[in-house]
Amino acid sequence: MKPALGINRAIFLASVFAVALLSSAARCDVIVDWNAKADAIGIEKQLSNVPNGRGQAMLHVAMFEAVNAIDRRYAPYKLNLTAEHATSKEAAAASAAYEILLALYPDRKIDLDATLAASLSGIAETDAKSKGIELGKKAAAGIIALRANDSSDKTENYRPYTTPGAYVPTVIPIESTSPALTPWVMSTGSQFRPGPPPALSSETWTRDLNEIREIGSRNSSKRTAEQTNIGRFWFQTGPRTYNPIVKQVAMARNMDVVDCARLVALSSMASIDAFIAVFDAKYTYNLWRPVTAVRNADITSNPATPREESWGPLGVTPMHPEYPCAHCIVAAAIATVLQTVAGDEGDISLTSPTAPGVTRKWTRLQDYSDEVSNARIYAGFHYRFSTEVGKDMGKKIGQLTVATQLRGPVASAQPRP
Repeated sequence: MKPALGINRAIFLASVFAVALLSSAARCDVIVDWNAKADAIGIEKQLSNVPNGRGQAMLHVAMFEAVNAIDRRYAPYKLNLTAEHATSKEAAAASAAYEILLALYPDRKIDLDATLAASLSGIAETDAKSKGIELGKKAAAGIIALRANDSSDKTENYRPYTTPGAYVPTVIPIESTSPALTPWVMSTGSQFRPGPPPALSSETWTRDLNEIREIGSRNSSKRTAEQTNIGRFWFQTGPRTYNPIVKQVAMARNMDVVDCARLVALSSMASIDAFIAVFDAKYTYNLWRPVTAVRNADITSNPATPREESWGPLGVTPMHPEYPCAHCIVAAAIATVLQTVAGDEGDISLTSPTAPGVTRKWTRLQDYSDEVSNARIYAGFHYRFSTEVGKDMGKKIGQLTVATQLRGPVASAQPRP
């Protein structure tokens, strides 16, 4: 009888472990579900990347602060919240997410109410749920207060460069106020500002301008079909390009709600600081885009860079200065956070609305980051030196984020009565 009892007990324990593992993975859903809601709102409202990234950082840091307060597994970001160990983490995360998004987008209240109801519907009506909801409200209120004076409401006042009476294109560049936004991790927006771009007479400039003139042009004969697909694929930018990757990494590692919340919060903070840093550099150096440089190559006194009067890039050039590459810095920051927390390898895939029918796949996060950089050259948007500088900045920001934020596990992570 004893062996049978032992076998039954082993089966029972294995079943409990399997259920716990599935439950752990499922609990990550509350984080990624609200992330998807934020993405949907950003797409619907056509938010530019910095306002969208700021809101998502607020969302995910608030959710982390809420769920982490229950067992204090990691050091908090800024809030000093505590909660009973039995408090529902799922309710706390959903409540925090709802309050943040409602504060940012009050016109979406009916939709957000329905999302919250669905998010809370699977949680039993207990004291743990009620306390989770209240905890989430406190976390959201704390983050909203922290970001109340972060210069996100700074009025756009870009002054076009011209001479009296001379016409210049009348579309105002975007994100010119973004360098003023208070960083989440960096001490200032200029902390990782790189040195200036290469001189227009340098070997680097000559090499990289000629490269993009040939491979990044609209009708390039040197760009392969795959490179064209890659260039078009990465016309999309912002959170919806990296959020699915962060989600896949978290789900593949079977992260519970706290670890998942932490990973997405770290990624969100690194990405918004990357945007702040890159726009600080862009508007400091104000370097011309390839479409301008190639069409004006005859005024640089560099005979090795020929002018092409009708040159155009594969896609529509983004409306802000060239140096460094924004897409590159963000991808590198995200990849660095994920590599540091979860490792470099794993199956990752992504689709893009700007390349219908194309799915890009990688087995290393570094390959994802490198592809983004190459894509901006194929698209005719960025010089190679700009992509390399952007990647280096992003790596530094990702490293700083993981080294200084939400660290742990902490010694005080003890169950509460």
